Amino acid sequence: MAAPVSIIGASGALGFGLAVRWGRAGIPVIIGSRDAGRAEEAARRAKDAVPDGDFTGAENADAATRADVVVLTVPFRNQSETLTNLKGVLRDGQLVVDTTVPLAAAVSGKATRTLGVWQGSAAEQAAEMLPDGVRVVSALHTVSAALLTDLDHALDEDVLICGDKKADRQVLADLVDRIDGLRAVHAGALEMARIAESLTPLLISINVRHKTHAGIKITGL
Repeated sequence: MAAPVSIIGASGALGFGLAVRWGRAGIPVIIGSRDAGRAEEAARRAKDAVPDGDFTGAENADAATRADVVVLTVPFRNQSETLTNLKGVLRDGQLVVDTTVPLAAAVSGKATRTLGVWQGSAAEQAAEMLPDGVRVVSALHTVSAALLTDLDHALDEDVLICGDKKADRQVLADLVDRIDGLRAVHAGALEMARIAESLTPLLISINVRHKTHAGIKITGL
């Protein structure tokens, strides 16, 4: 049986989309939310979408203890608070996948601009906040939440994964490759996340102009 994945903030669009896609691929998913009731309701919705899937709802801290891979899918304005609340429960050896993008919309600015982060990127900020022994990779900034949630849509794009250790990047790459139509691409050290995160506002700008849900594909691989 596949190892479970915990998704923090999975009552939101991106987290829920990942949950149903991984659930359909046979991966047990623990859906986390600040409110256990919302998490359980999201798990029921996921089960309705994927009747054969294995979904459980739990409060964020509880969800974070139940899997070796914890995917953080909260908005940037909630990232710091969420990680502060999880510091006491995350354990040595866990892998945190940070999907956060520091969009200016977090402070009522434009979604096509990013905020400056002292550490260089939201992912590097996450790594600085987490306990020693908890590793961080950064990914999934360019995949449309709407398309992930639409199980009738055939995905066809790449996912850039940044992290300081190849083995950690590979853990997520294996999970990404379980989703039909997604291909994992190793994109280098965690410091490269500052570039990967900036692709999100670029895609938002493209999507607004062309009324689409554009993704990224890397040629020549």
